Order: sequence, then structure tokens, then C-alpha cells
Amino acid sequence: MKGTIITVKMLATIFGGILGFMFGELDGLIIALVFFVSIDYISGVFCAIVEKKLSSEVGAKGIMKKMLIFALVAIANIIDVHIFKQGATIRTAVIFYYLSNEGLSILENAARLGIPIPDKLRAVLEQLNDDNDIEQIDGGDTDVTDAAG
Repeated sequence: MKGTIITVKMLATIFGGILGFMFGELDGLIIALVFFVSIDYISGVFCAIVEKKLSSEVGAKGIMKKMLIFALVAIANIIDVHIFKQGATIRTAVIFYYLSNEGLSILENAARLGIPIPDKLRAVLEQLNDDNDIEQIDGGDTDVTDAAG
């Protein structure tokens, strides 16, 4: 039993070290991003259920998009730490971009479900989204809600 506890602690330490290397500090931005991404996916699934459009293929695509969001945050952190060697400017900008995008997507999903949206909340998320200078490379769809998130 003691050996199992030591093994679990060792694995948790290794996993935590890898996450810290990839994403940087476990701060409010990362916690907010995890929350927003999760709520967006779940609210997308709710919409798909209500609209009778639930699809495992669309759901899998949504999960892949969410995973890529975190991959891009990791890339931004690596750029900050290993190329710029100071601060977290790129990481912060990338996280703000996805926070605003995911937040607006959550509001869209809520509206699809008939939930009224507070004007102040929409205004804050739209302001964040407008302040982002990141453009899509392929000019494709920015709505990651689809039927499952």
C-alpha cells in the first residue's frame, strides 16, 4: 500500500511538472480557460440534445478543437519562456482570445436554449473579442459550438 501511494505521488509530480512546463503558472487565466472550454462544450451538447442533433462525430470534432486550444496555449507559453525569456505576454493574449471566443459561444448556446443574456456580460465578452488582434489563418468558422461544443 505504501509503495502504491509513493508511485501515485511520483506520477502526480511528473504530470504536474509536465503541465507546468507546457502551460506555465496555474493561475486564474488557465483556471478560467478550463472552465470556459468545459462549459462551452457542455452547453453545446445541451443545445444538440434539445435540437435533436446530437452526433458523436460532431462531439469528437468539438473535443479535438478544445484540445487544440490548449495546445496553442502551450505553444504560446513555450514562446514566452524559451524565446522571449520573460513574462507571459503571448500566453496571456492567446488565453484572452480563447476566453472571449468561448464566452461568446456560451452566450450563443444559452440564447439557443432560450436563456436571456445579460447585456453587461455580452458587452464585456464582445469587448474582449474586439480587442484581440488574432485573425484566423484559414478564414474559417470561429464558432466552435457546432452541435457538441
